[in-house]
Amino acid sequence: MINDAFWSALKIMDEIIRKYNIDSVWHFTDKANIQSIKDNGGLLSHAELQSRGIQVPAPGGNQWSHDADLSKGLNQYVHLCFLKEHPMHYCATEDGRIKSSAWLKIKIDVLKIPGVRYCADVSNKSGVPILDANQAAEQIDFEVLYSRLDWGDPKVRERRNLAKKSEILVPKSVPLDYIIYYVT
Repeated sequence: MINDAFWSALKIMDEIIRKYNIDSVWHFTDKANIQSIKDNGGLLSHAELQSRGIQVPAPGGNQWSHDADLSKGLNQYVHLCFLKEHPMHYCATEDGRIKSSAWLKIKIDVLKIPGVRYCADVSNKSGVPILDANQAAEQIDFEVLYSRLDWGDPKVRERRNLAKKSEILVPKSVPLDYIIYYVT
């Protein structure tokens, strides 16, 4: 149901999008999953994959992450990131879960889907709160994600490393028409 809270959230994120000239967000996966994404109409949450009986050729998450997602209700969401780099991508490639990376560039309009949530750290990490747009605007460091700053400054690097962990949580699915292209 679209209500005043939805319109307020939309306005807040629109302001951030305009301020930092954000045109897209990202999802990482294995190239082996691309055909399944196309065949099934887009990116699906883990819960949606299970309810449809879809086997993912190369899951990016391990059993621990699936269990942690389930315990926080995050299995109901597709996880996206603000930049084409994320610490969980590094972990998935190092662990061998992702053998051949593909980055999906997602239209920024995905943030307009009702029920989108955010987090300022890896979402399934213990103690990390799930945020609405108002909270995300206050807690995610968009400046360090999207502005040119002094990368030689250790404090700026620390801020950026933390901000790169931020996630966008889209309920149920990201339809195929939101996917701009695949970067391999």
